[in-house]
Amino acid sequence: MIDAEAWGWGDEHRAQPLVVSITQTTELGTCYTPEEIQRIAEHVHAKGMKLHLDGARLANAAAHLGLPSRAFTTDVGVDVLSFGGTKNGLLFGEAVIWLSSQSDPGMSYLRKMNMQLASKMRFVSAQLVALPTDGLWLRSACQANEMAQSLSKGISAINGVSLTPPTQSNGVFAVLPTGAAAKVRESFRFYDWDQARGEVRWMCSWDTTETDVHSLVAAVKAAVGSPASQRNA
Repeated sequence: MIDAEAWGWGDEHRAQPLVVSITQTTELGTCYTPEEIQRIAEHVHAKGMKLHLDGARLANAAAHLGLPSRAFTTDVGVDVLSFGGTKNGLLFGEAVIWLSSQSDPGMSYLRKMNMQLASKMRFVSAQLVALPTDGLWLRSACQANEMAQSLSKGISAINGVSLTPPTQSNGVFAVLPTGAAAKVRESFRFYDWDQARGEVRWMCSWDTTETDVHSLVAAVKAAVGSPASQRNA
């Protein structure tokens, strides 16, 4: 996939390939291993590009892998990291972290040019200081991951429902019988991932509880077993 777009350097009529960006964990809730990221980094660097890692759910990846974050960022060749906070309990705030010694000296000016230099930055920074203090970022992510595992286990036991990607972080993806999702939405709000095939996405967060999980599982079980769902399945 990288090689399909990594061409055209020096061609003024083509956007110049400079960066490959991957997401950890992915939008499907799956997690890259350190070895996989290292192979991507080596391939990217050999082409003269940099590797950016979107870490909106970086803490969930660390919780799943059981590794410090540097084991799948700095140590395996990631150049730039987006360290997320809003998906792990922060009200607002993300941090862009340059990990490579070849960091771009223009970054401090780029934030102003792109209108990302927030007024009263100390309020954003206070949250980002608190998040890694005393392991808060990892505890919050572990809670989210554990609730997703509990949800995955409960949903997989329901006849007529199939899980799609493996649950490796805080997201659970499942295919429901026709009509079941609408029934469940009478009590819960959630996202259609692939409406054509009936695939939905349920996300657990730092404040999801076992009670929340049990209530959702019960609602899905009732919806799948309802006459309307059975007729449309």
